[in-house]
Amino acid sequence: MKFTLDILHTVRGTFKLKHGDMKVEADGKVSGEIVVDATSGDGGSGMRDRKMNKEILESARYPEIAFRPDRIDGAVASSGKSSVTIHGMFNIHGADREVTVPAQVEANGEQWTATVHFTVPYQKWGMKNPSTLFLRVGDTVEIDLVASGTVVRHIAHSAQ
Repeated sequence: MKFTLDILHTVRGTFKLKHGDMKVEADGKVSGEIVVDATSGDGGSGMRDRKMNKEILESARYPEIAFRPDRIDGAVASSGKSSVTIHGMFNIHGADREVTVPAQVEANGEQWTATVHFTVPYQKWGMKNPSTLFLRVGDTVEIDLVASGTVVRHIAHSAQ
């Protein structure tokens, strides 16, 4: 998962994936979750990253950030690019937030990649604003989540 924070200059960073699994049904229902290690936030500055983990994310107390999708609205083409929306719960700082986010899905044979972009209003969601007397930070963080996988088709078996 990648994040972007605007201060005097744009800070870009990443979080490491802990685990992820998604199952998409033909009717658009989705199950599974994508979980990242909240303690792994890396924005390129050790001091700033430690402050983010300790004071903003409180990652010792809330060590995971998770997205649990439950449905896809829109059609995903069997090949090529598709624009859909994904609905689900985004858990950060110990609280679930309902989100509906735009996604770009690209299918190529049995492989697929989904790119999701959304904004986290971290202060409204209970996290501290890291601004100081001399440094002003915006009140949102842009999140880019990229997931990829393989299409697994289930064949129904009849009882004999």
